[in-house]
Amino acid sequence: MAPSLTTATDRRGAVGRTGARSARRPDAGPRRVPRRSGGPQRFDGAGPLAYALLAAVVLASVFPLYWTFVVASHGDNSVLGGSTPSLVPGGHLIANIRRVFDTVDFWQALGNSFVVAGSTAFSNVLLSSLAGFAFAKLRFPGRDALLVVVITTVMVPTQLGVIPLYLLVTDMGLYGKLSSLIVPALVSAIGVFWMRQAMVENIPDELIEAARIDGAGPLRTFWSVAWPGVRSTAAVLGMFSFMFAWNDYFWPLIALPPENGTVQIALNQLAAGYYTDYTLMLAGVVVSVLPVLALFSVLARRIVSGVMAGAVKG
Repeated sequence: MAPSLTTATDRRGAVGRTGARSARRPDAGPRRVPRRSGGPQRFDGAGPLAYALLAAVVLASVFPLYWTFVVASHGDNSVLGGSTPSLVPGGHLIANIRRVFDTVDFWQALGNSFVVAGSTAFSNVLLSSLAGFAFAKLRFPGRDALLVVVITTVMVPTQLGVIPLYLLVTDMGLYGKLSSLIVPALVSAIGVFWMRQAMVENIPDELIEAARIDGAGPLRTFWSVAWPGVRSTAAVLGMFSFMFAWNDYFWPLIALPPENGTVQIALNQLAAGYYTDYTLMLAGVVVSVLPVLALFSVLARRIVSGVMAGAVKG
């Protein structure tokens, strides 16, 4: 009995496999193996036109900086001589940079800008992250109304608040000091809203509830649970805050005297006079751009890693 049953089973299996092969259409073609959703997927849709467009965008973005460097490395006659300036860097960059530091107190201007921009960036990241965490994950009366008020302040033009801010800084005895630039920019409405959105999108409510059940307070929950998930967003906020404070010209021109100004005030002094020495002015621009480029090179890896981590999670 056992051999006959085994033979019958083998025949039925063979018939079933034969029927399955015959049921398939001859023109169906090969099967498509579905891709695994967890691994990275390759995209081969970029053609020559896309690469040409990207190259044009990169060239248009980099050329002004390169042109600034080229002009700063030549003598003044090459710019004002009437002939077309060369696109090849010259050999006068070091000499022009020395003239910049001899013409104005550029070291003091750089130091003032570092203090103002660094303090502003640090305070914006810290306070905006705390406020964003409170608006996103904490429950308290008037939370939504207060958030609307914070967002509404973005619509107020900066020029509209210059006179009240000047009177306030003068009454507080901060006029002429670097604190007159730092205190009004300790936190921004854009930063609060940005970090609040990052908390909502990246930090699940279940993690916050689990931390509360474990007995963690609000600050402990923020530092141990919320902050690791928004560090990349905070790095972007810090970079933009540093750049905004470093490039600000309008308010430092009002709140600080020229002899104790920032980098932008020093560049304005280089451009003043009976005629504009473009090589001198652009040599100062080259020096003033280097710290911003260094900051971007330091934070670029964290920003890109955060974006790629979010793409893998998604």
